[in-house]
Amino acid sequence: MSEDRCCSGGVLMAFLAGGLVGAGLALLYAPVTGREARERIGGLAGDLRKKAEDWTGDVKQKVEGFIDEERTVIKAAYDAGREAMAREKARFENPKP
Repeated sequence: MSEDRCCSGGVLMAFLAGGLVGAGLALLYAPVTGREARERIGGLAGDLRKKAEDWTGDVKQKVEGFIDEERTVIKAAYDAGREAMAREKARFENPKP
């Protein structure tokens, strides 16, 4: 399941990068003045930057949530192991005849 998330994220990033390159080339070859082209490219770069910041914020929240969940599971397993060890230790220290 984690492989699906990784691959879909990679595909998404490749798609966005391809779109950016294509949009940049379209702007450069469009019959507009240099000033207009620079303004369009600047606007496109600003939009892309905002989208990337939003995306990284979402990814960061998901990763933090995943880490918190895993931390809880590991803590529960650790506590269960300590309890089992204490029971076994008590059983060996006080053997019943």
